[in-house]
Amino acid sequence: MEDVVEIERLSFAYQDLPVLQDVTVTIHSGEFIGVIGPNGGGKTTLLKLILGFLKPLSGTIRVFGEPPASALSQIAYVPQAMRFDKQFPISALEVVLQGRLAHLPWYGRYSHADKQAALDALERVGLLEFQHNAFGTLSGGQAQRVLIARALASSPALLLLDEPTASVDAQAQNEIYALLKRLQGSMTILMVTHDLGIAIDHVQRVICVQRTVMTLKPQEVCQHFAFGLYHPPLIKPGKNWQAPS
Repeated sequence: MEDVVEIERLSFAYQDLPVLQDVTVTIHSGEFIGVIGPNGGGKTTLLKLILGFLKPLSGTIRVFGEPPASALSQIAYVPQAMRFDKQFPISALEVVLQGRLAHLPWYGRYSHADKQAALDALERVGLLEFQHNAFGTLSGGQAQRVLIARALASSPALLLLDEPTASVDAQAQNEIYALLKRLQGSMTILMVTHDLGIAIDHVQRVICVQRTVMTLKPQEVCQHFAFGLYHPPLIKPGKNWQAPS
C-alpha cells in the first residue's frame, strides 16, 4: 500500500508557542481518516503543514514521496467556509472552475475540458442544476458542497477538509458525509472534524491531535477519551486510581 503522507519526528511552533511536538504518522493511499482533538490542539496546523503552507521547526514531512510544495498539484483543500461578499456576482459553476486554475494555459482561458471537469464535479456533489445560481444565494450546505466540487474539479489524489460540516444543518451534514463515503477509495481523504459520533461511523482511522498525535481505530476512541485524551481525566489519578469502565 502506497504511503501518501509520511511525517516523522515533526515539531512546529508559532513564535514561542509550541503547537505540535514529535509527531510521527503515516497515511496510506485510499484511506478515509478523521482528525479530531481540542481547539488549539494543532489540527488545522497539521493540514497546513501537509499543504506546505507552514514549515516544520524540525522533523520531516513528505507527500507522495516529495516535499509538500512539490506535491500541491495532487492535493485539494476544502476550508470551513469561504469568506466573500454575498452580493458578488459569481455563479456556482464559476466557483468550481477555480479548481482548474492550475490547468490554465498562459493565455488564461478555460478549455472545454476544464468546463466539463467542473460540470462533472457539480454532478458528483448533486448540484448540477444549480450551476448558474449565484453562489451567495445558496444555503450553507449547498455552498459547502460547491467548495467540495471545486476541490474535486482538480482531480486530486489527496483531499483535505477542515471541518466541512461545522456551519451546516443536520440534513446538509448527512449529504456531505454521504458524498465523502462515495468518494472513499477513489482518493485519500483527511478530514478535520469536531463531530466525533459521525466520524466514528464513517472513517477508517482516527488521528487524535493534542500537541502530539495518537492514531486509533474508530471503536477505540470513546475508551481513550475516558482516559483524558481530549480533556482532563474524569477521575483524578491517585494511588489506587483505576480507569473508569
